[in-house]
Amino acid sequence: MPVDLDLRLVHCFTVVAEHRHFGRAADALHVTQPSLSRQIRRLEQQLGARLLDRTPQGSRLTEAGEVFLPQARALLRTAAQTIASTQAAARPSRLNVGYASGLIVTPAVRELRHLHPDAEVQTLHVAFDDVRASLLEHRIDAVVSRLPFPTEGLHVTVLYDQPRVVIVPLEHRLAGKESVTLDDIADEPLPRLRDSDPEWSAYWRIEPRPDGRPAPDGPVIDALEDKFELVAAGQAVAISAGHNVRALRPDITSVPLEDVEPAHVVLATRADDRSRLVAAFRKCAQAQLTGR
Repeated sequence: MPVDLDLRLVHCFTVVAEHRHFGRAADALHVTQPSLSRQIRRLEQQLGARLLDRTPQGSRLTEAGEVFLPQARALLRTAAQTIASTQAAARPSRLNVGYASGLIVTPAVRELRHLHPDAEVQTLHVAFDDVRASLLEHRIDAVVSRLPFPTEGLHVTVLYDQPRVVIVPLEHRLAGKESVTLDDIADEPLPRLRDSDPEWSAYWRIEPRPDGRPAPDGPVIDALEDKFELVAAGQAVAISAGHNVRALRPDITSVPLEDVEPAHVVLATRADDRSRLVAAFRKCAQAQLTGR
C-alpha cells in the first residue's frame, strides 16, 4: 500500500535533523517541544521506522533517519517546485527577471512591459552562485548573468561579451596602462572567495596560467564586494568584467587584460519553460541587450 506522507511532518523532521536537538528545533518551528515530539512520532508511524534517538546531548539520526534525510529534503524541494510551477501556470501574466551585479536589464524589461502592458514584470538581483537554483526553484523565470555557472536543465543564450579587466589601486604600477597581460600580474595575489565553485574560481582567477602555475593566493573573502576593499588597500588585485569601477569608488581603477577570453553575458531560462512571456522576454533581451 502507498504511504500517505504529511509534508508538514517531513519538514519538522528535517528541522530536528538540522538542529540535532528537539528544544532548538521546536523554537525554530515556533511549536512546543511535546507537540514536535508527537509530530515526529506520527511520521515514524507513517514510515514504520524510527528516525531519531534522543541522547543526553540532544538527538541523533538512526540508520533509517540517515537514509531518509536526503530523500526528505529532495521531497520538500520537489513539492515546492511543483507548487511554484503550478502557480506560475495559473498566472501566465507574471514574470520574474533576475540580473547579476553590474548588468542592466532595464531596456528589455521596458520593452516587454510595452508589448505586454497587462503583464506583471518584476526584477530581482541574483547572486552569481544562485543562478541555476533560482531558476529551477521558480524564484525567477529568466536571468541575465555571466558564465560560468551550472547550466544543466537550463536554456542559455549568449547576449554579448565583456572584456575582462584587472582592478588595481590608483597608485599601483599598472594603473593608467592601456592594457596588461597575464605576465604583468604573474606575481600579483588574487582574492579567494570562500566556498566558491571550483570552476567559477578558476575562471575568474585564470588558473592554471598558460605556464601551468596556479594564480597567487590573496586573502580569503566571504563576499565579492569585499574584493574592492582589498584592492584599494593594496592587498591584492582582482580580475573582473567590464566594470566602470571608478564609478563604484574613486581609489581603484581597471586596466584591460589582453589575450584572455572575454566574459560571456547570457540569458538563462528553464529548458522546459513554454511560457509565452519567457519567449517574449528572450526576444526583447536579444533585441535590446545584445552588444551592450
